[in-house]
Amino acid sequence: QVQPVESGGGLVQAGGSLRLSCTASGSIFSLYFMGWYRQAPGKQRESVATVTPSSRINYADSVKGRFTISRDNAKNTVYLQMNSLKPEDTAVYYCFVQGKWGQGTQVTVSS
Repeated sequence: QVQPVESGGGLVQAGGSLRLSCTASGSIFSLYFMGWYRQAPGKQRESVATVTPSSRINYADSVKGRFTISRDNAKNTVYLQMNSLKPEDTAVYYCFVQGKWGQGTQVTVSS
């Protein structure tokens, strides 16, 4: 059964970088749809970046040019490289893999 587990969140100053990782079990990881979502206090959960099994990628307009999603099928891991972070990027970031949500990891960007 697929169960994503995130890591890599933390506190960073504006302009800094963080890399989130999400590892999920499953023998057919390469066939999974996966993505990163985030939820800020008082707001709805929103899509940040997604990648299909054919490696088609989609980004939210707010992160284009700053964030990069990538997948390593050999390691059953999907990454989110976040550069030029802004205070408005502060949120709990969730990994989504084949219909399953991770527990979330907090990202806080100070001004």
